[in-house]
Amino acid sequence: MLFMEASSFSSRVRRMGAILREGAAGQISDYRRKFSSTKRLFEDFLQKLIVQGFSHDQAYETARKFFGSPVVKFAAVDGTEYTKRLFDLVIFFGGAYTAKGEIEFKKGVKPSVTYSNELLEEGCGISSCVPVYINVVPEIDQTFFREEEPGELSLSRPLADQEIVDNSKIANWIMTFSEYFLAYKLATDSEENIKILLLDRAISGEVSSIVYDTAKRSYWSTNCAILGYEVDGTPIDENDLFFGRHRVLNSELGLPPARGDYLRHSILFSLEQEENPLALSEILDRLGLEDEKRRERAERYLKGLVKEGLISDMSGRYSLAPRYRDTWRRLRTLVETLGDQLFLEDDEATEGFVGSKMTIEKGGKQHYLTTLDIAFLTLFCLYMLLEECWKRRVLLVGLTKDTSARDFKRHVVPIFQRKGLLNISLIPEEFDKVPNTDRMLLQSVSLFNHEEISLPWSLVEYDSAFVTMVPDHERDPDHVRGARRNRIRLERLFLKSYIQLSQANYDPKLRSNVLLMDRLVYPEYDLKEENRLRFVHHYAGVEEPLEVIFYKNKDMVNEVQNLVMVTLEAMTSPSIPEAFGHNKPLFVADKVAKWNNRMIRGVIDATRHWIMTNRDLRDFVFYMTTFRERRARLERLRRET
Repeated sequence: MLFMEASSFSSRVRRMGAILREGAAGQISDYRRKFSSTKRLFEDFLQKLIVQGFSHDQAYETARKFFGSPVVKFAAVDGTEYTKRLFDLVIFFGGAYTAKGEIEFKKGVKPSVTYSNELLEEGCGISSCVPVYINVVPEIDQTFFREEEPGELSLSRPLADQEIVDNSKIANWIMTFSEYFLAYKLATDSEENIKILLLDRAISGEVSSIVYDTAKRSYWSTNCAILGYEVDGTPIDENDLFFGRHRVLNSELGLPPARGDYLRHSILFSLEQEENPLALSEILDRLGLEDEKRRERAERYLKGLVKEGLISDMSGRYSLAPRYRDTWRRLRTLVETLGDQLFLEDDEATEGFVGSKMTIEKGGKQHYLTTLDIAFLTLFCLYMLLEECWKRRVLLVGLTKDTSARDFKRHVVPIFQRKGLLNISLIPEEFDKVPNTDRMLLQSVSLFNHEEISLPWSLVEYDSAFVTMVPDHERDPDHVRGARRNRIRLERLFLKSYIQLSQANYDPKLRSNVLLMDRLVYPEYDLKEENRLRFVHHYAGVEEPLEVIFYKNKDMVNEVQNLVMVTLEAMTSPSIPEAFGHNKPLFVADKVAKWNNRMIRGVIDATRHWIMTNRDLRDFVFYMTTFRERRARLERLRRET
């Protein structure tokens, strides 16, 4: 009876279709209402924050000053990953690939860009293909690490075979490490002499993300294979890993800052720079600590570092312990050694190597590198890249498509409005109605104000630390707090912005997507008094100064932003519809990466077919395949016949 009264299949389909149409139409109407409210935002304050009319002459002069020449080489890096189950094995593939070329800056006209013609030879990159038994995957992927008992598998995680494959992040970690390792190799290759590095990543967010991924110290002793691994005769220990986690050292930028979670590392690195032991007062003075509470906390941290063995105490005078004087050099060697092993094939670095590329020998035994190990290697490699970019004057830029970031709307604007830097007539309730993501907000502003906004344009650059800052409404407008657990990420390291590069010739309203851009801070250009904003952060019962970089309006001189925008405009390609408004070198690098991905898929499929049809292996195939695989194969054969 119930079956007879149930609606027919066709009526249920019609009903679901009507629900979907109504829901989609409602969402589109809601977005249209949100878009229309953005016109007032441009008139209120955004017109002062959108930079237009970039100068080719200024870019030419900046290039000569920054690079030492108006003609420089560039490289774009993009990655790819692939995971495939092959009987009882899981094949993890990750790699990074480049597109290279040369750009010549000129006076009065756009720069000319030439690309390498031999993309698959000169534009190739690095990759690694790692087979792992499926039962081993949970032991090396921190996705499955048990938080309560480090070293044990989490029973709350799915452990069915296919769910292990679907949830594993091994291939993604290999790809991430490969991208930064390749970028580092390019930046340090004196023959290549690359001066502009473009990455398809939000680099500033990557630093914070990987620092978070390596934060659980309880995991280190049980899940880090690199602990105890000898580099130049000295085994890596937990203090080495701690030393390297915040190893962003730039004295001109005041990094790392003597505040919050960075205070311990600021103490370590101040002693690293000194040959002779320092008294406590000398250390505190070098850190610029004047407030008594801050000095007391620094003294507590100093004594804790002495207890841990990182700092030597010689009758009240302190120095970095001799054991850790060369820690950073050994960590760099560790990254280069394991990076070469993992990614460089048919090379002298891997000659005579036997076994999986993802294993290391320690204590006479082979140990798999875990994703926690790769996270540490990636983080150290990223710091090495930043170090080389500062030293060699390499312009490091990250571009991100289809971002859902909301820090400009939710963090930057409220902080500046409360501090009195912006004059917004919209009440908070109305401001909340505008599009949720920064990308959609700025795209709608550009669309509804297309007569006033010419392309290319860029939002003024602001410190990436704003991503983790929100107003502190319990205190005065100069106070801010951390958006999550009251922590604020490293300041004066990256500058963020949003850019739009292209529009259709026949319709000025048809414009390309807004892209998220972040770039490395260069102290000689960005660290000027007029660019600095000072806040106060109440953290752990102490008032700490926080100094960030922000270009307050479109009229402020920003030579590096102008250089970057002129470069990116020259690297657009209106002849390629898929790359409309995007960066052509990154588009080409993506195509090279996808080509290699298809090739490795073909190799894996061919290997599977070879095993299935090999007479000597036929007896084992039945036991190597799962019930689901055998059933699917038989059902497919039945359908085909």
